[in-house]
Amino acid sequence: MTNHETYIKRCIQIAKNGLGNTRPNPMVGSVIVYKNKIIGEGFTSPYGGSHAEVNAINSISNKSLLKEATLYVTLEPCSHFGKTPPCSDLIIKHKIPNVVIGCIDDNKDVAGKGIKKLKDAGCHVIVGVLGDECKNHHKRFFTFHNKKRPYIILKWAETSNGLIAPKSKSAQKPVWITNTFSRQLVHKWRAEEQAILVGTNTVIEDNPSLTTRDWVGNNPIRIVIDKHEKLSKKHTVINTEAESILISKNNIDFSKPVAKQICNYLFEKNINSVIIEGGAKTLQTFIDENLWDEARVFTGQSSFKKGIKAPKFNGKLQSEENILTDTLKIYIND
Repeated sequence: MTNHETYIKRCIQIAKNGLGNTRPNPMVGSVIVYKNKIIGEGFTSPYGGSHAEVNAINSISNKSLLKEATLYVTLEPCSHFGKTPPCSDLIIKHKIPNVVIGCIDDNKDVAGKGIKKLKDAGCHVIVGVLGDECKNHHKRFFTFHNKKRPYIILKWAETSNGLIAPKSKSAQKPVWITNTFSRQLVHKWRAEEQAILVGTNTVIEDNPSLTTRDWVGNNPIRIVIDKHEKLSKKHTVINTEAESILISKNNIDFSKPVAKQICNYLFEKNINSVIIEGGAKTLQTFIDENLWDEARVFTGQSSFKKGIKAPKFNGKLQSEENILTDTLKIYIND
């Protein structure tokens, strides 16, 4: 691994501190190196606050060192005015001579303009260091801007015999397949994504909260497909604990492909990521329309004699791990 790759790797590492808080901005990481030593670091503040490059520069007390330093950043510095001034202007102001960038920003407001501005000011710019890793890190941001839809994560738990729910049950609450550690991990995931989506039957059968009550973090926006407008204030997802959006005939035309319309609707709402937690019909709908990016599948040790079968899909296995008694496999849509 080269020095450039080592520092970009560190940028990716610290950028993750912004996960779940920076949207709709990307979670960028930046480090500043002087004579082979990191002298400043920063990651994107919550939306409306400073960008990673600004925070990295501001972390350095002796600004005179910047004239001989190299700034590393996961994503091309912005060149336009938004909630904050352009980062490229601040880099130029401090006469930082070298800038190493993980990947270009595809956002039409940037898209190479930041790099051009830096080069025109005399900066030596290197682009594409750990480019694939940086693009993967910024997957939510790129999916939203390039595909005009949220980054979509499918999640479900299935029994050892491939079922995600029993045929019938005695109470309006979930029948747990996974252990408490796996369930806490799911709450962590919820805090990382902007929205969570389920179908009507999941709400009617389980009456879920769809919050991050087992993890410290922001509650996602709760989205429920309510085709026949069956839901009311008696259902927990309608409470004020978190924002809720009901998808009904007022939003989409159920006689046409549903997943595509939901994606379009969420894009208009500026929602850049959603985790879909069920039920089987809802999950399969997004799979059949090929509108998903990741599938996170738990397998527990329990089994049901009769029940609802897990969704069927084709994906590339990205990782596999054991969480005590459970197995977690993560697939990507290849």
